[in-house]
Amino acid sequence: MKFLKWILIVVVSVIVLVLITALFVKKEYAVEKQIEINKPKQEVYNYVVLLTNQNNYSKWATSDPAMEKTFTGVDGTVGFVSAWKSEVKNVGAGEQEITKIDPGKRIDYELRFKEPMEDTNMAHMTVDSIGENKTLVKWGFDGVM
Repeated sequence: MKFLKWILIVVVSVIVLVLITALFVKKEYAVEKQIEINKPKQEVYNYVVLLTNQNNYSKWATSDPAMEKTFTGVDGTVGFVSAWKSEVKNVGAGEQEITKIDPGKRIDYELRFKEPMEDTNMAHMTVDSIGENKTLVKWGFDGVM
């Protein structure tokens, strides 16, 4: 009986410690990646502003070539929505909407995940010239845990 009491005290203490720690952990996060492309900035921008082109390079799109894709609106313009549904658990279902465009420089998106979990995050893609025929592309997203 005394042994069970100690186990209960340890378990409760661990749970309390985790909950107290969670109060002080930063809840916002940002992830950003980048790549250099040996093409002129405008050519790269003209390609990445079109969400349908993401099917050619997105990790998630290439993880399930059989995923169901639907598009609404005019690609490369604010309000265009690219939606996906996959039977692959890590790909899941959701949609991405262009929310803002700074022509030739930046595209902002809202990512709405539906499966395997529900969440909404803001994402962006920027293009910057770093040479005559060299472009730096950065993409990232922000969220709250």
